[in-house]
Amino acid sequence: MNPVGHPGEAVGLHGKYDGQPGPTVVQYTTVNVTTEPPKDHIIWSLCCFFYSNPCCLGLAALVYSIKARDRKWVGDVEGARHYGNTAKCLNIWATVLACVIVLIFIIVISVVASQAQAAARYINQNPYSRWNN
Repeated sequence: MNPVGHPGEAVGLHGKYDGQPGPTVVQYTTVNVTTEPPKDHIIWSLCCFFYSNPCCLGLAALVYSIKARDRKWVGDVEGARHYGNTAKCLNIWATVLACVIVLIFIIVISVVASQAQAAARYINQNPYSRWNN
């Protein structure tokens, strides 16, 4: 079933359609895919090793970063990518754990300081309490 005024033949969608039937031209282009070398995350591993090394995760990340760098020098791209991804994962865990530990430390210090301030205020308000004996 053809609508009125339209031809019954199929028309390609490539290029500009001027109403005249004709061959369609498909152009193929070459895509150059450049793969970047795998990252070894050595700087991040060094920072995690020196500044935040909970459960020795920074040390493990540094070891895997060095292995990734060695694999990259040898030419084993897949091995370097594997070691680099492992180092990245360990660095993420070390950074998150260090941030959580610092946050818990800040909360504990603020709670202890608040309790000490409340105790000092209580002692100053009640000089004959059991704390002064």
